[in-house]
Amino acid sequence: MNYKRLFSCSGKIAVVTGGAGLIGKEIVKGLIASGAKVYVADNDAAKVKKIFRSGKIKFIYLDITSEESIIGLFAKIKKEAGKIDILVNSAYPRTKDWGNKFEDVSFTSWKTNLDSQLGGYFLCCRAAARCMKDSKGGSIINLGSTYGVVAPDFSIYEGTQMTMSAAYSAIKGGLITFTKYLATYYAKYKIRVNSISPGGVFDNQPAIFVEKYCKRTPLGRMAHPSEIAGAAVFLASDASSYVTGHNLMVDGGWTAW
Repeated sequence: MNYKRLFSCSGKIAVVTGGAGLIGKEIVKGLIASGAKVYVADNDAAKVKKIFRSGKIKFIYLDITSEESIIGLFAKIKKEAGKIDILVNSAYPRTKDWGNKFEDVSFTSWKTNLDSQLGGYFLCCRAAARCMKDSKGGSIINLGSTYGVVAPDFSIYEGTQMTMSAAYSAIKGGLITFTKYLATYYAKYKIRVNSISPGGVFDNQPAIFVEKYCKRTPLGRMAHPSEIAGAAVFLASDASSYVTGHNLMVDGGWTAW
């Protein structure tokens, strides 16, 4: 075992969906630092260009709600790069009424959100796995959430306009279980499939929410987006070569209570 290269992704081709997002952009940076060539799959070219000015990534347009867009994206990358070694699903599509209270969520909105995110991840995983089978292995990483494992603590939202979408829990819970399914299904092809479940990530939320969240968390603070990147690099690299079907909690101890 070459321990010096344990966390290296040198020579690997990575795809990060939602790579311009709060967490996605930090995962991209982490993979670049580990040596990977990264394709940032996002629907906002201007935002990607503003974030990644070094030219160490390649932008490729993706509408994760479109099967045609997803199939075309992976075909293009496979043709251009010759392989895909790593897929990180970090895209976060949602409807404009995402923040509605449960009583006000329409059935149409519920179906649209599940189809957009859970359906999009399904299509991305399947397309990436087809490429990885040709290369005899790879790593797929899906972004779950603590709220895919435990119920929301609604008391931390009191005094704010914030809430937690019911669709979010359904999507993330389903995604974590789906990840386990894929891990066993693709194991014979040496394709590892894992998920990362972050806790609350600081994004300039209202001060009262941040205070309550920090008091509720054993480590006493919210996560920084870059702290999710380390988990992604671990699961993408050979450091996790015997890890598959796992949901890695990165939550400051939130689910340990």
